Amino acid sequence: MLKLEQRPQASRFWTFGSPVLALLITVVIGVGLFMLLGKDPVKGLQAFFWEPIKSAYALGELTMKATPLLLIALGLAVCFRSNVWNIGAEGQFVIGAVAAGGMALLADKNTGPWIIPVILLAGMLGGMLWAGIVAWLRDRFNANEILVSLMLVYVATLVLGYLVYGPWKDPMGYNFPQTKSFEKVTQIPKLVQGMRMNIGVLIALAGAALLWVYLFRTRAGLAQQVGGLAPSAARYAGFSSRKALWTALMISGATAGLAGALEVAGPLGQLTPYVPAGYGFAAIIVAFVGRLHPVGMVFSAILMSMFYIGGELAQSRLGLPKALTGVFQGLLLFTLLACDTLVVYRLRWVASRTAVKGGL
Repeated sequence: MLKLEQRPQASRFWTFGSPVLALLITVVIGVGLFMLLGKDPVKGLQAFFWEPIKSAYALGELTMKATPLLLIALGLAVCFRSNVWNIGAEGQFVIGAVAAGGMALLADKNTGPWIIPVILLAGMLGGMLWAGIVAWLRDRFNANEILVSLMLVYVATLVLGYLVYGPWKDPMGYNFPQTKSFEKVTQIPKLVQGMRMNIGVLIALAGAALLWVYLFRTRAGLAQQVGGLAPSAARYAGFSSRKALWTALMISGATAGLAGALEVAGPLGQLTPYVPAGYGFAAIIVAFVGRLHPVGMVFSAILMSMFYIGGELAQSRLGLPKALTGVFQGLLLFTLLACDTLVVYRLRWVASRTAVKGGL
């Protein structure tokens, strides 16, 4: 029979092979789901893995979905590597969008292009403010950051709802809960004419490069990780675990807020109750599938955005429920957790006692 046996040290092969195996298992289960629902599995897989990359326009849409996922995941990776469990990036994303949207609403026809960096900065500050609440409660009262950050997601959504249903509601919007459309000067510059892909892609890739340098090539990055994972060792080495907490949450809040600013000043162009798109939660999966490494998270963000687009296409073309996107995301996470067992354990065939006695 098969038995799990602990490895003397973690397997480097399965550290990187586990996400690939998890993806393959997810695809196999997905094929089974399509068949159970009475749909052609080939068309289903085509919607998820071919349609999002089959043309230049499709690739542009793919990058639009991947950009907020990657930005949020980069900040979450700093938190998780520092043993700070920020589960509320969705709330920081929303407040970043609110702050950026408020700044965009101040623009008029005479406003210059200087408003764009101000909008992005406002989004970052909004996300940092929301994450700062978590950091302060953890630092001052030792509150559990998982619960605090998660509950603040709902508060952020209520703040957004109050504004779009109340003081920021467009008086010319036929009573729809939304702000007026932002002025054209506030729109994030596009990279290619005729496509929605904008400079947010370059910002996200630059963020991945900067994070790699920070984590693996600087003393501050080492102090950040040691300060969170081993506070006693950090104090002995002269590092501050308190500083690690604040730094992790401030970086995470800034990246989530920046993602929110790019979203409302980019493809959305206004604030609506539908700004919360689940990116903050999906980015947790992106971070872990990418092994909390900037390069890995670039590829996992692309994969997760394929799930988003594939789910939309499967809904419109195959008549499948919208929840299928979440099903694939959940499958990928849970299969990854299962496959990660192979990193520290290996399967060995051990003869059963009954067979041994029978042979004797």
